[in-house]
Amino acid sequence: MKKSKKDRKSSEAAGQQDSSEPVAGTSDANATEQIIYTSPIAKPMASSKLTKKIRKLIKSGLALNEKTYLRNGLRDVQSSIRKKEKGLVIFAGDVTPVEVMCHLPGVCEELDLPYVYVNSRQVLGSALGLKRGSLMVLLKRHDNYGDLYDQVVQIIESLPPPW
Repeated sequence: MKKSKKDRKSSEAAGQQDSSEPVAGTSDANATEQIIYTSPIAKPMASSKLTKKIRKLIKSGLALNEKTYLRNGLRDVQSSIRKKEKGLVIFAGDVTPVEVMCHLPGVCEELDLPYVYVNSRQVLGSALGLKRGSLMVLLKRHDNYGDLYDQVVQIIESLPPPW
């Protein structure tokens, strides 16, 4: 049985109205989905409150318009760490394959760099203003956001160790 054009348009309009309404529990489902895709080595994991502070810290680092205070991406962060630059390292927890960056938390511990994982690459990418996700970010301390930086580092150091 074929539907007339009017019937198809009315059913499409009804489908669009249903999809635009928020479904109860979608944020919980999205959070659960992010946890499922998180790597088992992603510890210590930042809470949602800490993730918001990290996003704010990254955005204030971007506002400086100085590349030396904010490094993102695997190559840039890895070379900065090997040059013994000091700062806060933020890793994405849903990186696949994890072998790409699984050695870096150990390097951070050897150099006494505070590090933490966030749930998703998209969190880091959106904080950086990118359409794509970012695997990791290295953020150095600056006087403009020094208080927030110190607060985040203190919270990260109070998290339980990964081992």
